Amino acid sequence: MDAWKKEELAAAGINVEDALGRFMGNEMLLNRFLKKFLDDTNYGKLSQAMEAKDTEGAIAASHTLKGVSGNLSMTRLHELLTSQVAALRAGDWEAASALMPEISQAYDAVTAAIQRSA
Repeated sequence: MDAWKKEELAAAGINVEDALGRFMGNEMLLNRFLKKFLDDTNYGKLSQAMEAKDTEGAIAASHTLKGVSGNLSMTRLHELLTSQVAALRAGDWEAASALMPEISQAYDAVTAAIQRSA
C-alpha cells in the first residue's frame, strides 16, 4: 500500500498500521476487507431503525457496525458507535439519536476514503 493510500485512509479515521497488524501485514487482504465494507448494509439499517425509533433494530445494526469498524481500525467511527450502543442499551434514545450526525460524518469520511484509495 503506497503512502498516499495510507494517508488518505488515516485522514478518514482509519488506523492503517493497527489494521495491518490484525491482518498480519497482508495489505491485499486489508484492501479486500475495506472494499467489502462498502457493501455492508448495517449503516443503512441503523439509519432506518433510528428514523423508525426501532430500538432493537438500532442496537443490532449499531452493534454490528461497531464490530466491523473496530476490526478494520476505523477509530472515530468505532468510538461513536460504542457510545451509541451504550446509550441505546441504557434506554437513552436522545443520546443515541444525537450521535447520528457525527456517525454519519465519520461513516461518509471512511467510505469516501476507501472509494478514493481503491
